[in-house]
Amino acid sequence: MDLSNLRPAEGSKTSNNFRRGRGHGSGNGKTAGKGHKGQKARSGAPRPGFEGGQMPLYRRIPKRGFTNRNTKEIVGINLTALERFEDGATVTVESLLEAGIVKNPRDGVKILGNGELTKKLTVQVNAYSASAKEKIEALGGTAEVI
Repeated sequence: MDLSNLRPAEGSKTSNNFRRGRGHGSGNGKTAGKGHKGQKARSGAPRPGFEGGQMPLYRRIPKRGFTNRNTKEIVGINLTALERFEDGATVTVESLLEAGIVKNPRDGVKILGNGELTKKLTVQVNAYSASAKEKIEALGGTAEVI
């Protein structure tokens, strides 16, 4: 490897402002890269997904259900995951991110009651299950909804 062999990575340099069909001296004259005749050589080529009049795939596949636009994606965390915090610590969504318990909080974090907790914690997240809230407060901690 030396300076005379350096070149950009494959596919990293593309340009779409090349003037096609401007004489054979340009290297892209006459048929302008469209080959000879056929539907794709002419103007008004069909849209993406067009299958020559055959019923296209996106219309052959059945529709199922619907997607609710107002749904929220809540990340659930079990109580056992909170054991790694020190006694008396404040657990927030940010501290869960830093500890690597949550990778992407999405629309919120909910604490679920699976497992046991042995430390008094102040937990500040979006939601709690009833059993999780009960277990946190039984140890003298607080479960705050943000």
